[in-house]
Amino acid sequence: MLERLRETDPGIHWIDEGDRGPGFWAVTRLEHLKEVNRNAEAFSSNRGGTQLTERNHADAIDEFKNDTMLTLDPPRHTRYRRIVSRGFTPRMINLLEDYLLNRTDMIIDRVSEQGHADFVNDLSAELPLQAIAEMMGIPLEDRSKIFDWTNAMIGGDDPDVVASREDLIASSMELFAYSNALQKERRDKPADDIITLLSADIDGEKLSETEFDMFFLLLCVAGNETTRNSMTHGMHGFFQFPDQWDKYRSDPDRYAATMADEVVRWATPVLHFRRQAMRDYELGGVEIKEDDKVVMWHIAANRDPRAFDDPWRFDIERTPNDHIGFGGGGPHFCLGANLARMEIRLMFKGIAERLPDIRLAGDLDYLRSNFIGGVKKMPVEFTPTPSTHTTPLQRLGAAAGASGTTGYGGSVDR
Repeated sequence: MLERLRETDPGIHWIDEGDRGPGFWAVTRLEHLKEVNRNAEAFSSNRGGTQLTERNHADAIDEFKNDTMLTLDPPRHTRYRRIVSRGFTPRMINLLEDYLLNRTDMIIDRVSEQGHADFVNDLSAELPLQAIAEMMGIPLEDRSKIFDWTNAMIGGDDPDVVASREDLIASSMELFAYSNALQKERRDKPADDIITLLSADIDGEKLSETEFDMFFLLLCVAGNETTRNSMTHGMHGFFQFPDQWDKYRSDPDRYAATMADEVVRWATPVLHFRRQAMRDYELGGVEIKEDDKVVMWHIAANRDPRAFDDPWRFDIERTPNDHIGFGGGGPHFCLGANLARMEIRLMFKGIAERLPDIRLAGDLDYLRSNFIGGVKKMPVEFTPTPSTHTTPLQRLGAAAGASGTTGYGGSVDR
């Protein structure tokens, strides 16, 4: 359906929603999506929110989401992003690499000797969760809670994930309460993590309690769900194009950079985002009126033949690869793009080296959602290989992190 909309000129079409909403412009070509995404003055994330459905102002969850960084416009968004960017500098992300390499080995250790696994729950879900939890200083014993809460918040339309609206609200409130408690704890006991960093007053700027809680929610949901689904779809892409797996596993380092971006393009974990027109605007020859709803279909744009040669081919050497999986530039470009690339690179290299003959062993179970391209289960099998019995790295504490060292101790037994 989206391909038909994209390939029918001009690729921007009015969609009637009937009694479900006022209707919207479906934007499906990469060039047009980037224009909308980069022009926050003309297309607001805040006026109507970022979701396809209309915001219910009587709903606590909808109002809660309205103050996340994702739904703010400049100048509020500019200040917010400037503060939280402290935790996503290249140095901060690079400090995580040894830890995430160690965790990748441990994750693969758990399944390597049994010869089969559910790729989602056993492999792709773990590393993003470990990364976000480590950055935020979430204790090991609490990390499964974050996984369950974020699953519920994203899977609200899937009865296998959330039984009722009440369960969704409960999960959101529990995550919010957890963030608030963790933030207060760090005020009394600072640590070498993002919570302490973002709560500090630097040049007269810091996040308020509410702003931090919103950021915590966004980071847990976005950093966990999107990278997990990118890895899962990426592995499925390798299954569909085995020549690409043979090429990649022959020299993972050679293809690391281009592979990671192709995985994100192929997966497009966030299928769409919404904007609201702030004024009359001509886009691709189409007259959009002030206050019209505009929906950017990333999943269509990332298969646009105007932008990608043979777009339905999974190609780990694709370059250039100007995909919109990280937002396509503009003020809302994904803050965690480099972290996601690192996680994808580490996980696939680990699999290529230790589970080289991995293969699909059953059908995929997809998440019921038109917002997240999610996979709930993907059975795989492989020739059993020995565990490396990797020793966990231990944090050295705030002093080590501040001194510019890795901030971790221990050994990696590979």
